[in-house]
Amino acid sequence: MKPIEKVLFLMFIFTCYFSNAQTSNNQQYSLSNEKSTDFRYFYFPNIEAYFDTQEKVYLYKDNGEWTEAEELPKNYGGYSLYNKSRVAITDYKGEEPYLLLQVHKKRFPYNSKGRFPVQTAESD
Repeated sequence: MKPIEKVLFLMFIFTCYFSNAQTSNNQQYSLSNEKSTDFRYFYFPNIEAYFDTQEKVYLYKDNGEWTEAEELPKNYGGYSLYNKSRVAITDYKGEEPYLLLQVHKKRFPYNSKGRFPVQTAESD
């Protein structure tokens, strides 16, 4: 077999393999439906704020008062749901997760590097 034929044959094999692999995964993932997850809030240890996955709003302190908004204020430096460290809060289903802020601060302290392994807060 000539070298060009070998390359074309290998390309054909890889194309067949990858085209089959792409069509076999039909699952869709979403954080928008509470039934598909067993938590409602993310806690961001580095900014001491929460994200409500059901209402799609952030909960954070503004001038000493807890505020909810679709985006964090500019002084949070563009922090978002999908970057930096976050913890899924699985042991609270109410409307005010910030009532447990002291517990969450103790369990999940500030991390200056911005990331740590995926964690969840569960009742002991």
